[in-house]
Amino acid sequence: MTTTPSMKSALLMALLLASAAASAEAPTADEVVSTMEKLNGVTPGARRNHIRGICATGSFLGAPALQAYSRSALFSGQPVPVVARFSLAGGNPNTPDSAKSPRGLAIEFRLPGGGLQHFTMLNVPVFSAATPQTFQDALLANLPDPQTGKPDPAKQQAFRDSHPDAKPLAEFMARNNPPVSYAQSEFYSVHTFKFVSPQDQTTLVRWRFEPEAGVSRWSDEALKTAPTRFLDEDLLGRVKAGPLRWNMVVTLGEAGDEQNNPTVYWPSERRQVQAGVLTLTAATPQAGAECEKLNFDPLVIAEGIAPTQDPVLLFRSPAYAASFVKRLTGR
Repeated sequence: MTTTPSMKSALLMALLLASAAASAEAPTADEVVSTMEKLNGVTPGARRNHIRGICATGSFLGAPALQAYSRSALFSGQPVPVVARFSLAGGNPNTPDSAKSPRGLAIEFRLPGGGLQHFTMLNVPVFSAATPQTFQDALLANLPDPQTGKPDPAKQQAFRDSHPDAKPLAEFMARNNPPVSYAQSEFYSVHTFKFVSPQDQTTLVRWRFEPEAGVSRWSDEALKTAPTRFLDEDLLGRVKAGPLRWNMVVTLGEAGDEQNNPTVYWPSERRQVQAGVLTLTAATPQAGAECEKLNFDPLVIAEGIAPTQDPVLLFRSPAYAASFVKRLTGR
């Protein structure tokens, strides 16, 4: 019997579903990091994801009005020093800056008394997976075929057909080209967090950082001839000309809003409040700079902010740790 492409796709999807059903437990952090290494290769001492990046420093001035929702020192009304890292998704250092993939902004807030708060954001409003298993399955579906050296389109289609939670981000990426600059990109919390007030009241929140310079994306035509490298040089030039700023906007959740699935949008009518301003005054290539060795674990959280039970959010911490240990040991 001749196997048609559609039959092959259906068989692959069945195998994926059977594999998922047979696995009662989520993949381990080491398994996911190992799959990343198979997909992207290994650069010893470097990150397994978001390998290419640039460091920046500055401060965050939170809005005291947010103290009604969170007792975090972020919203004391006093400047908080920050170390930030902008990055391009993926573990291949040769990925061009024009790639249609997410950009990241990770921030370490250095709070009074030595406390730390991490924000680890993406320039997309939703994540690519509702569970660690979906994330792992996406990596596996994109592994190169030994015969061709390229991903198998049938496996990729089988993944899409069997993982509807990957669809929201795929649709967003199809509608939105990459930003022309880190300085002209929004960045989102992606996950839902909890603000905890001085009275121990809890509010579900998501946030985004809106660039003062406005959001600007490549047109389809311009993207065809975009340079291979422009993101780092652009940021260095812009910050040299003057401070770069982003407004932090917090969306307040309501009862019943999804809190544990980062692929689900919240209703657009949710209340939004201005929470502060991030100002970056210096930038430097990451090699040897302060941000290069930092592990921007999103679960480094100070008093007044708490995580939800989002399985992807909780999984990121051990996955980051697994990669971090390899970086520290030069692997």
